[in-house]
Amino acid sequence: MNLHALRIFVEVASRGSVTEAAIALSISQPAVSAQIRKLENELGMNLLVPDGRGISLTYEGRFLFEKARRIYDWEREIETQLTEMKQGKKGKLRIASTFLPSHYLVPQWLAQYKRHYAGVDVEIRTRNSQQSMELLLSCEVDVAVVIKESWDVLPIKRLHLMDVPYWFILPTHHPLAGKEISMEQLVEEPFLLREQGSSTRDWLFALCREHGVKRPQVGMQYHGLVESIHSVRAGYGTMLAPALAVREMVERGEVGRVTVPEVEIKRPLYVCTRDDETEQRPVVAQFLELLKRERSS
Repeated sequence: MNLHALRIFVEVASRGSVTEAAIALSISQPAVSAQIRKLENELGMNLLVPDGRGISLTYEGRFLFEKARRIYDWEREIETQLTEMKQGKKGKLRIASTFLPSHYLVPQWLAQYKRHYAGVDVEIRTRNSQQSMELLLSCEVDVAVVIKESWDVLPIKRLHLMDVPYWFILPTHHPLAGKEISMEQLVEEPFLLREQGSSTRDWLFALCREHGVKRPQVGMQYHGLVESIHSVRAGYGTMLAPALAVREMVERGEVGRVTVPEVEIKRPLYVCTRDDETEQRPVVAQFLELLKRERSS
């Protein structure tokens, strides 16, 4: 079916006039009539009949008009939604994040983002550093937000957002709570460790190597940050935790803190995107701009 002729037919049928359709389409009346005849010849049926100074639809014409009108309504809807996608007002933003930013930073970023772009669907996956990078490189997410020091050679772009302080915490009634102790004393405590692939776990082991002490004994292993902190608050274990997550608990006396001389831990937080994407999708570009503003504020 000739779609150009079909479009002209819909315009004529909706206006009930060849003349008005010609004006609306900015083409001559004879050209409109020629296209209608061409469509009728192609279909082998009459679609329009004269009706006074205007036209009327035949039964077949009414059937075709109702069906074809849906096609062009759908076309306009597609064009509108594509325009909104181009403007970043619609689309899908997929984020992978390690546990700390996922629980304590990403929600406030997305609340601000959604206030401006309510029509964007957002999907968040909370994973460890290794898993987050795998999701990014396999194109299952658009952005990865990770805390990580050491990097293999990967086809990614990294934007440094901030440095996150980390503290050693233990139960509030522990004899060492509030004290300054050595690394040798610290690693004698039962530690709550994250799963293999966690950058916090790797960083703790690197710190032990740097100070020439053995790795801490594993009291329990968790696959999440919040669960580990709750275990300490419940009265068991020592862990390396982000100050952002435990500061208020320390101030309220729900967990204790120990310090180690000359050990001040600040870990870099990055937002990562794929290196081979020279131009980001609008929903991604707008999210990155928001993070850049947060960094500079």
